[in-house]
Amino acid sequence: MYKTTSSSIFRAASSRSPLFSSRSSLTQSSSSSAAASPSPSQSLLGRRSFATSSPAFRSLPRWSHCLHSRPSLFRLSSQIRTVSPGLDRLQKNFSSMASEHPFKGIFTTLPKPGGGEFGKFYSLPALNDPRIDKLPYSIRILLESAIRNCDNFQVTKEDVEKIIDWEKTAPKQVEIPFKPARVLLQDFTGVPAVVDLACMRDAMNKLGSDSNKINPLVPVDLVIDHSVQVDVARSENAVQANMELEFQRNKERFAFLKWGSTAFQNMLVVPPGSGIVHQVNLEYLGRVVFNTQGVLYPDSVVGTDSHTTMIDGLGVAGWGVGGIEAEATMLGQPMSMVLPGVVGFKLSGKMRNGVTATDLVLTVTQILRKHGVVGKFVEFYGDGMSGLSLADRATIANMSPEYGATMGFFPVDHVTLQYLKLTGRSDETVAMIEAYLRANNMFVDYSEPQQDRAYSSYLELNLDNVEPCISGPKRPHDRVPLKEMKADWNSCLDSKVGFKGFAIPKEAQEKVANFSFNGKPAEITHGSVVIAAITSCTNTSNPSVMLGAGLVAKKACDLGLQVKPWIKTSLAPGSGVVTKYLLKSGLQEYLNQQGFNIVGYGCTTCIGNSGEINESVGAAITENDIVAAAVLSGNRNFEGRVHPLTRANYLASPPLVVAYALAGTVNIDFETEPIGTGKNGKDVFLRDIWPTTEEIAEVVQSSVLPDMFRATYESITKGNPMWNELSVPENTLYSWDPKSTYIHEPPYFKDMTMDPPGPHSVKDAYCLLNFGDSITTDHISPAGNIQKDSPAAKYLMERGVDRKDFNSYGSRRGNDEIMARGTFANIRIVNKLMNGEVGPKTVHIPSGEKLSVFDAAMRYKSSGEDTIILAGAEYGSGSSRDWAAKGPMLQGVKAVIAKSFERIHRSNLVGMGIIPLCFKSGEDADTLGLTGHERYTIHLPTDISEIRPGQDVTVTTDNGKSFTCTVRFDTEVELAYFNHGGILPYVIRNLSKQ
Repeated sequence: MYKTTSSSIFRAASSRSPLFSSRSSLTQSSSSSAAASPSPSQSLLGRRSFATSSPAFRSLPRWSHCLHSRPSLFRLSSQIRTVSPGLDRLQKNFSSMASEHPFKGIFTTLPKPGGGEFGKFYSLPALNDPRIDKLPYSIRILLESAIRNCDNFQVTKEDVEKIIDWEKTAPKQVEIPFKPARVLLQDFTGVPAVVDLACMRDAMNKLGSDSNKINPLVPVDLVIDHSVQVDVARSENAVQANMELEFQRNKERFAFLKWGSTAFQNMLVVPPGSGIVHQVNLEYLGRVVFNTQGVLYPDSVVGTDSHTTMIDGLGVAGWGVGGIEAEATMLGQPMSMVLPGVVGFKLSGKMRNGVTATDLVLTVTQILRKHGVVGKFVEFYGDGMSGLSLADRATIANMSPEYGATMGFFPVDHVTLQYLKLTGRSDETVAMIEAYLRANNMFVDYSEPQQDRAYSSYLELNLDNVEPCISGPKRPHDRVPLKEMKADWNSCLDSKVGFKGFAIPKEAQEKVANFSFNGKPAEITHGSVVIAAITSCTNTSNPSVMLGAGLVAKKACDLGLQVKPWIKTSLAPGSGVVTKYLLKSGLQEYLNQQGFNIVGYGCTTCIGNSGEINESVGAAITENDIVAAAVLSGNRNFEGRVHPLTRANYLASPPLVVAYALAGTVNIDFETEPIGTGKNGKDVFLRDIWPTTEEIAEVVQSSVLPDMFRATYESITKGNPMWNELSVPENTLYSWDPKSTYIHEPPYFKDMTMDPPGPHSVKDAYCLLNFGDSITTDHISPAGNIQKDSPAAKYLMERGVDRKDFNSYGSRRGNDEIMARGTFANIRIVNKLMNGEVGPKTVHIPSGEKLSVFDAAMRYKSSGEDTIILAGAEYGSGSSRDWAAKGPMLQGVKAVIAKSFERIHRSNLVGMGIIPLCFKSGEDADTLGLTGHERYTIHLPTDISEIRPGQDVTVTTDNGKSFTCTVRFDTEVELAYFNHGGILPYVIRNLSKQ
């Protein structure tokens, strides 16, 4: 369970100043690349897609550590001035930055060993403050950023002191500003972000201000990876076929993103088919250390995907924020964050033979969930670090959202440097990174004595204790040791419906569903595997588990085992590098023989883009009420996410995905039961096909080479034919097409004026939904397919869209009409108002009618009635989806009253003007006797000056009940957003005043 906490609330604005004041422009020129005008090579390509029409842009490198030679600084600088006079002004400001900086006394030179200098930097050791030596490495990154950006306006000396005094200030939940170096987007979250930016430009225009003020001031990297679906599997032609379908469905979205890459400065779009955003970030986009016009500083990133934390494995501070916050960050707002506590997690020992990084991360996830790390950083250290590859570290960092932490951070050490060289970063760049981090006490050298660092709490894991395991059937932190899996599965069949139960009667548990598959008899039972997918950024960036899967496939082929043909198998690598080393090792051939052909380069099954399963299989499941299983190497397995027909979904390592596909069921004890019968008629057990650690290491050593990374990322900069053929207009204002079902102008700024509307009251509101615990963003704003009888489907069919062209909700996030209808449309959602009936419906209280949630919401809205939502603990956990806040706002929801909120979702609610309220400890809707049939009045002051962060308010009902809640506006900044009706109107009004 998550702990209820008010800490670590991340926002994208500061109450200290209006946007882009004359004083702040000095900071913009020197900030963490956000502000810092990007280095010449970054700025040019940073504001164009890979497939731009300008030869001058196309020939330039992405950044200094990239794979190409650096062009002349003079030539690039002149081109920058041609493209953007504003950046020229920032460059001039940059030259005077050091002389005016409050910490100019510690601005020093970093010499090169052979003469000359790497650049200049703000030296933490030069402060001569012993408190800094005890700071966690992750906090030192926040400190350096505060020092470098300090102008005593947006960032003050008092802020710097708060961070230095972290041991004393962190427990007090103090607020600090932070300027990340860059922003990372994927296309599902990137499309609505660009839609909002385009809409904000229109709003600026209507208010009579300069629309070009809406422009990213920090480097923005957008990787298109969430759109590909597994329509075609088990085919040599699957990659091409799925990409063609991807472009057919998403051509309009892709053209819009390509328009954005030309209309907005400082925006890079990585085309479809390039890889998964977090693997591309790890292998290519991550800088580790920026060198911006001779000023060195640590790389840091916020992303609109919760698994942005994967980059923490590279020693880059990164975490997920909502799309709403990211947009404000792009526009120059310093982020306001509560200075987090840091959990020190010591790793010792060495993993046993045959144990994988996936086993480790599922173990770590369970430990940290139990400890309670919501809103905290987790920093890993100890002797066990030397045995963890960078890919293993990235796997652990990736699942930070699953264990609840803001970051799972691995400081830079020699393993990091080796990885940077492996992935094609130049020797000179790696030397610069090491020299800077050593000079600024941010490098860990385990060959030297380690000084003790202070942590908020301490944990330790002996890696020798990690054992093979999987996780499920409905949550990522429900770890099951492999040796206990059969017993656990049968317990799930017996147990009542819940996270660990399906309530299948004893007499029905042995039921066999017979069907015909391609003219041949087939059968499935409870626990039969119908989807087996090697997928997800969590694992596909790790050569040891990917090649391990290949070795399992090879050994199975050698012994004559074969995956049953009705199981939908797929392999979706996180980058083209994986394909290269699987081919070089010769193992892709064996994966193909088992049906694990490559289907595309993207998230696929992990985010619900699993495509359809065979109709005969689907019919056998539904007609016989079979609890079918999916096994995937993903990071999320919430109900309804992977596929509507797989009620049991297990997370496993890629080798185990192959093993379970071969077994055909999760109802197996691998220790005592055979996977199948070999060609010699003998039983084959898991141990017979499982590779040793040494076997895997040998293949990794011979097959994973630096040239593979260089070649892969040189080729993606050229785009692909389908992407390059997309033509886009050159206008800086977008021409909205009212007939489009993909891109639609949202109504956020309709009738907006320069005067803030002030706090909205909530009086006699009806309860739209009454939820229990663990309502995720998958429940609120579902990914996956659009159901044929849903309000969104009705909307599409009314506009002439055939069912086969519905595409997924995620692909249509640029259309507010569809997303408002898709909000709370998850088929597995449990609403207490429905008295046990599962699905996306609610009761319209005044009439007593059962309606779709959207239809009920619109009926309330049309009659002028406010609505609220009641919820339990962990409301909004899961992926960081801005539509999980935008959708309820468009449905008319004014407040959510919950036991606790997930960090990003709570801030997103605030960003959209929805009031988050927490029940007092020990109370919830049930204990207070609330049924959801009451009408609710929230007694919140109507004058913003009378509202304080975290204050108590009284809520009363029309049947005489009264209870106290805590208002989860956690900072003065959030109160400012609420006063303006949300973060985006706040930004527009501030920009319009400039």
